[in-house]
Amino acid sequence: MNETARMTAEKHRDYTGSKIGMWLFLSTEVFLFVGPFLLYAVYRYRYPTDFHNAAAGLNLVLGILNTVILLTSSLTMALSIASVKKGNKKLSMLFLMLTILFGIVFLANKYVEWGAKIEHGIYPNSAALLKHSNGEIIFYGLYFFATGLHGLHILAGVILLSVMAVLIAKGKIDPSDFIKLENSGLYWHLVDIVWIYLFPLFYLIR
Repeated sequence: MNETARMTAEKHRDYTGSKIGMWLFLSTEVFLFVGPFLLYAVYRYRYPTDFHNAAAGLNLVLGILNTVILLTSSLTMALSIASVKKGNKKLSMLFLMLTILFGIVFLANKYVEWGAKIEHGIYPNSAALLKHSNGEIIFYGLYFFATGLHGLHILAGVILLSVMAVLIAKGKIDPSDFIKLENSGLYWHLVDIVWIYLFPLFYLIR
C-alpha cells in the first residue's frame, strides 16, 4: 500500500470511529431524558385534569415560537454542513452563525418564560405552587426539570457550535475534513428532536 492509500485508509477509519463514538454519546444523552418522559407518562395518567389545568398556564405563543426557531436552526445547521462540503467557507460560516443565533434566541425566550413563572411564585417548592393540587405541583416540577435540562443542552450546543465556527475560520474544517462539524450537527439535531417531544407534552395538553 502506497503512502497516499495508507493515509486515505487511516482517515476513513478515523471518520468511522468518530461517527460511531458520536452515536454512542448521543444514545447516552437520550437516556437522560427517558426518566422524565416516563415520570411524565405515569403522572399524567394519574392526574390528567391537573396536568391539563397546569398546561393552560404555560405561554403557548413562546412555546410555538421556540419550536419554529429550533426547527429552522436544524435547517441552517444542515446547510452549514452542506456548504463546507462544497468548499464554500463563507456560506458555511453564515449558516452556522445563524444556528448559534437561533440557539441564543431560544434561551432568551425560555428565560422570559421562566422569569414570568418565577415572578408569579410558580417554581419548585415555592409557597404559591404548594397551594396547588398535587398533579399541578408534579407537572411544574417536571416542566422546570425537563426544560431546564434541555436548556443546558442548548447552551452546550451553542458553545460547541461557536468552537466549530472558530475552526472553520482557521481552515481546520474543510471539504476534506468536516467530521467535527458533522458530529456537532448531530448533537444539535438531537436537542431539537428532544424539544419536539417536550413541546406537545407540556404545551398542547389543553
